[in-house]
Amino acid sequence: MHFEFLVEEASLESALTQILPKILPSTVTFKIHAFRGKYDLICKLPNRLKGYQAWLPPDWKIVILIDEDREDCLKLKNKLEDIAILAGLITKSSGQKNKYFQVLNRIVVE
Repeated sequence: MHFEFLVEEASLESALTQILPKILPSTVTFKIHAFRGKYDLICKLPNRLKGYQAWLPPDWKIVILIDEDREDCLKLKNKLEDIAILAGLITKSSGQKNKYFQVLNRIVVE
């Protein structure tokens, strides 16, 4: 299994680089892609996910982590869900029980 982490900034990338090897099994690989803030991540996300959709192996998962920044969590989560679904990917929250999910959207709350 492999995880692609899409995060909004380098500080979260640094934290995950330290934490993930300690909590994931050694058989799991990962790569972290840091963007230049929330706006940059949200703007580039549709094209990035369309690119993944074209070749994503079945044992890969995309994890999108984005700060809440005092936004309405439900609206932010719905925006991320919509972007992933429009790209042709299955999200964990989309309710498609018979298919495996490809994207996990999570809001980081202070």
